[in-house]
Amino acid sequence: MKVRLKNGTEKHFRTVWMKGNSVYMINQPLLPHQFKIFKCKTYPGTIAAIKDMTVRGAGAIGATAGYAMAQAAIESLACRDETKALAYMLKAREEIRSARPTAQNLFYAVDRVFKAIAGEKNGIKAMAKAAVKEAMQTADDDANACRKIGEFGMEILEGRKNVLTHCNAGWLAFVDYGSALSPVYAAKAAGKDIVVYSDETRPRLQGANLTAWELFNEGIEHYVIPDNAAAAFMREGKIDVVIVGADRIAANGDTANKIGTYEKALCAKANGIPFYVAAPTSTIDVKCRTGKDIPIEYRSEDEVHWVSGVTESGKRTKVRVTPEGSKALNPAFDVTPEDLILGIITEKGIIYNSHGLSLGRML
Repeated sequence: MKVRLKNGTEKHFRTVWMKGNSVYMINQPLLPHQFKIFKCKTYPGTIAAIKDMTVRGAGAIGATAGYAMAQAAIESLACRDETKALAYMLKAREEIRSARPTAQNLFYAVDRVFKAIAGEKNGIKAMAKAAVKEAMQTADDDANACRKIGEFGMEILEGRKNVLTHCNAGWLAFVDYGSALSPVYAAKAAGKDIVVYSDETRPRLQGANLTAWELFNEGIEHYVIPDNAAAAFMREGKIDVVIVGADRIAANGDTANKIGTYEKALCAKANGIPFYVAAPTSTIDVKCRTGKDIPIEYRSEDEVHWVSGVTESGKRTKVRVTPEGSKALNPAFDVTPEDLILGIITEKGIIYNSHGLSLGRML
């Protein structure tokens, strides 16, 4: 999607890409105040970028993990011996898979690239070449899937103008286009008048920092609202539809997304507002029967205690907002039961929830 640069020009960027042996990504913690590209030269560096959320969002994490696996395959060339090279790549696969536990796209991409490696029988160089090719294809598939999500998702915006979203599920969360925001971008391109209400999404403020930045760059009217204001806006009739993303979807349709999503689904149900999840089918984990089987990542309590931003003079700083002696709990995700979800928008179409969601048939 497009980014307005300081010199006044606009340029198209993907969230993450690979060139040579290095992985490049938009440095998301610096947004919206500073736009920079972050370079990872080795697969451990790319893992670190996933862990510290230099890159974040289901599809973007997946593509980055696929690239990390490709980097490991390239680095394994130094082993010379094929047995040692495979051992190196197996070790890398497990390290990459352990980077973050909830996002299904990470496991999907790593396993897809490793399968391409294992299927190559013509030596280490051929394995590395196959890994890079598959990682590139995985990223392309993610972008194409999100574009189709936008095309199918426009259907739910017919007669609806005001969209609430939670966290960031725009193009920064995927390789391009995004999931929850993809229908918004498609509708805007088709000339529809759309207004987006973006939950700030504490503690990391992805809605305030990332979603708002995306919408600003795309020229879409939007309002950042406090996390605890959504219910009031729903009751006042200011919200027509809720669209959120997903980090993992169980086989029965239960969905893990950024903490606070379950709360928004309950509020939507109470106010008779349709609640949709948008995600590519790579986010569906058919081995995970229900939401109870989805591992929920707990992150550092420092993310709750401290808030980052810029001063009036433009200096980046961090301030503590809690008492020194207080403890904090910081679950990164929660699970929304399938009975609160009206439908799931995928690149294969919209799965409407009439008598329970059953997702195996979509794969």
